[in-house]
Amino acid sequence: MSTEQHRIAAESSRNEAEQFRKLAEEAREVRDQHRTALEAMRQEQERLREVGENARAAGEEARAATESARHATVESMRVTADAMHAALEGMKVVEEMRRTLRDIREISKNKPS
Repeated sequence: MSTEQHRIAAESSRNEAEQFRKLAEEAREVRDQHRTALEAMRQEQERLREVGENARAAGEEARAATESARHATVESMRVTADAMHAALEGMKVVEEMRRTLRDIREISKNKPS
């Protein structure tokens, strides 16, 4: 093989090696981009997990608050019913007193003087 052929073969080998080096660099860049994308996805999944956990906790708190409000409403209705019952009993007493006063007036009117 002549020197010129060696030089051409060497140049060809250098060009091929440079192409392989560029391909390897591109492959590293793609791998790095892939790794970055995977990390971003992992972080997003973690954020979504935290959001889901916070939503679950908020839902549980809302459920507990709703249950407390329900108990307070039931208690308020019981107290209102008791107050209405007491008012009704008071009205019955007043009505009985009116009847008694009417009866006393009638007796007083009819009593010979």
